[in-house]
Amino acid sequence: MAKRVQDQKPARAKDAQAWLTENIAEQKKRFQAIVKEMEELGPEREKWVEEFLHIVQTRGFNADGDRRVIIKPEQIAKKPKGPHKVIF
Repeated sequence: MAKRVQDQKPARAKDAQAWLTENIAEQKKRFQAIVKEMEELGPEREKWVEEFLHIVQTRGFNADGDRRVIIKPEQIAKKPKGPHKVIF
């Protein structure tokens, strides 16, 4: 099947391609640094989650103004298997 004219992309200039390649490499390097930092926070993040769950099950949270709602243990979602994923 022949490509339509509007589907064809113009050739990229060599300097533009070099800039693009360099920037993609820099972004991948920054991304890997962020992933490493997030993975290193794993044990501390687990503590934060446990503290949060304890607070919402004992003291509750402010649902509206000064009205506090306590979450029952059976209403807490089960912890998923596998590593904690951080989306950024």
